[in-house]
Amino acid sequence: MRLKTGAAGAEDFRSGIDLIDRQFHDALAKLGVEPVPAKGIAFDPNIHQAVQMIPTTEVPENHVVEELLRGYKLRDRLLRPAMVLVAQKP
Repeated sequence: MRLKTGAAGAEDFRSGIDLIDRQFHDALAKLGVEPVPAKGIAFDPNIHQAVQMIPTTEVPENHVVEELLRGYKLRDRLLRPAMVLVAQKP
């Protein structure tokens, strides 16, 4: 078998990685693992870990501006909190 080179080979490689990623997340979902909601919602110290407060007017105060590291739950149990940036008044 001969490997493709150039743009076609890179695209095939990327689609293969995307397929593996999708299958992995589907398998986790079947086991009950789900991501913790973060961006745009109110900061909750029970499921979020605040890394930094960002002065901004684009998002309401004490809401998540950006998710740095996705958190996960297994049914009702928190496996890892989401690491987030939280909005504060400028």
